Amino acid sequence: MLDRRTLALKDALAPRYADLVYEGRWWTTERAALYALVDVTQQRVTGDVRLKLYRGTHTVAGRTSPFSLYDERFVTFGEDDVYNQADAAGFIRLYGLPMRVAALKAQEAAQV
Repeated sequence: MLDRRTLALKDALAPRYADLVYEGRWWTTERAALYALVDVTQQRVTGDVRLKLYRGTHTVAGRTSPFSLYDERFVTFGEDDVYNQADAAGFIRLYGLPMRVAALKAQEAAQV
C-alpha cells in the first residue's frame, strides 16, 4: 500500500514516464531513475484479486495480500492500543483550516 504522498508522486510522474517510452528514450538516465522509483514502490505488491465478470465488465470482489495494512483488530473506533480518537481532532482542524479561513474572510467582507 502506498501512502498518500507517494501515490501522488506516482500519479504525477506517470505521464512523464509514458512520454519517455513513447519518445524512445528507454536507455536514458531519466528512465533508470523513474524505474528505481517503480521498483521501490512495488516491492510489497503481491497477493490475490477476486473478480466478478458479467457481460464484458468486471468488478473487484475482493483482495488479499500478506502486506495488507487492514487488520480486523483495529477496525473499531472503540478502545484499543493503536488508535486514539483524540488524535483525529488535530488532523481535522488542520485539514479544515483553509475552509475556516475562507469562511472568516467571507464574513469580514460581508460586514464591510
